[in-house]
Amino acid sequence: MNQEYTTLKKTIIAATSWQDKYRHIMLFGKMLPTLPDALKVDSAKVSGCESNVWLYLELNESDNTLVVVADSDTRIVKGLVAIILHCFNGLTPIEAEQIDIASEFTQMDLIKHLSPSRGNGIKAIANEITQFIARYN
Repeated sequence: MNQEYTTLKKTIIAATSWQDKYRHIMLFGKMLPTLPDALKVDSAKVSGCESNVWLYLELNESDNTLVVVADSDTRIVKGLVAIILHCFNGLTPIEAEQIDIASEFTQMDLIKHLSPSRGNGIKAIANEITQFIARYN
């Protein structure tokens, strides 16, 4: 895991209440750059998400690391997406393959607070990333 993600994860774990975790998630979402409208196209939408989530994945061939860019039209989902991006960005496909995002969200005590549809959206995003990295392993 990269240092940014480790810090983010520690911040969420240290939050003592759901309200505090929620506040941090919202702040992480605010730090995520907004995709230009031209990139918010149907072909980039993640199916299985209740909210609109646009996801772009590339492999930086110079250092063989993932570049994951995404956005959402809802604030809480944008914050959850920011967590996922921090988790995967900068990892090699082999490193990324070892990530279990559901386990990560459970460790941060987030899963139980998410609606089933939001939980399914997290799984859908992770599945898209998994399918992408499978091409490189």
